Amino acid sequence: MSDKQNYFSTDWAAMTGHDWAGLIVTVVIFFGMAIAFWWALKPSRRKELEEQKYKVLDDD
Repeated sequence: MSDKQNYFSTDWAAMTGHDWAGLIVTVVIFFGMAIAFWWALKPSRRKELEEQKYKVLDDD
């Protein structure tokens, strides 16, 4: 095994419950942020998002 492979290897059997919880939370947040960025930056939704731009400031 090279130094890089040894450095980046993971001992999955030695992971504790906290390690697994942290891994799962990190992966879920990553995909959640990726979906949010895709949803917000999708060109076909630009008009809809622009209409809601100042919704917080409206008195409705």
